[in-house]
Amino acid sequence: MPIRRQHRYFYPIDWQELSNVIRFGRAKGCCERCGRPHGRTVAHLGDGRWWDTDRDAWRSGRGRVLRSLAPPSSETPVQLTKVSLSTAHLDHDLGNNASRNLKALCQRCHMLHNKLEHVRQRRITYRKKRALGDLFLGRYV
Repeated sequence: MPIRRQHRYFYPIDWQELSNVIRFGRAKGCCERCGRPHGRTVAHLGDGRWWDTDRDAWRSGRGRVLRSLAPPSSETPVQLTKVSLSTAHLDHDLGNNASRNLKALCQRCHMLHNKLEHVRQRRITYRKKRALGDLFLGRYV
């Protein structure tokens, strides 16, 4: 995930190297939660289940092999997504860059990990818009 301009100074100067060590050294280029490989396009069902071409099996959103599903065919409604790994802070503290606090996550797992923060930010943005509307336009409708 891109770093917001206002948060840039919370990260250390060597963040790129630290992130690379976590994503490609420790995690070996795969998401540490669901196992999706970095840089590949994977077929998924939209609910977290995805097709692992290396093992020829469906995996759950947590990376467990699902044996009950048949391999994808032309009738299976799959979506394709290119996987991108990023490094997430588990405690949401940008200043805590200890190795045990960092995890390599794909974009789906990272969004799920930060879900409460996104809801909080959306609420703040909504209230800002409403306050500006009340201030300059009268009652905001």
